[in-house]
Parts: sequence; structure tokens; C-alpha cells
Amino acid sequence: MALDKSDVEKIANLARLAIGNEDIPHYADALSNILKLVAQMDSASTGDVPPMAHPLDMVQRLRDDEVTENNQREHFQQVAPQTEAGLYLVPRVIE
Repeated sequence: MALDKSDVEKIANLARLAIGNEDIPHYADALSNILKLVAQMDSASTGDVPPMAHPLDMVQRLRDDEVTENNQREHFQQVAPQTEAGLYLVPRVIE
């Protein structure tokens, strides 16, 4: 499916994009190539492919949950304007 100038202008309007008249042929070619690719992928036979809930249908390898850094809370809170019981106090912004 090849797009013409009016198609590109409609798409640009819907996307709220400002496209110069000199750029319209480039966008028409690029968008037409995307639509050709979609049509090509649509023609692939997927009848034998079982549906999946997620493309990575396998167990993920996870690293061990280990502490790798020293606790520096007191060091970081020394420069904080206000702290209490190890927590940062911030001004209330919602009434």
C-alpha cells in the first residue's frame, strides 16, 4: 500500500506533527515501507504456533540476593535538611 501526499498530511495532523512540504515524499516512502513490512509479516503462517502469555516463556535466571554495599545512611543523612528515626522529612505538598 503506497501512501500519497494527502495520507501523510492526515497522519501528521492526527499525530500533531508539523511536516514541511519538502519532507512529505520522504515520509510517504518510509511509511509505505513500514506498511509493506506489516503486510509481509501478516502473510506469514502462524497456525501451528501455540499462543503464549509472554514471549519469554521460561524460568529467568536470578542472581543471589546479597548485600554488595555498606550501609551509608548516616553518612548521607548528615547533609539532609531534616531527618527523624532514619527517615528523610520533607515538606507537605498536598493539603
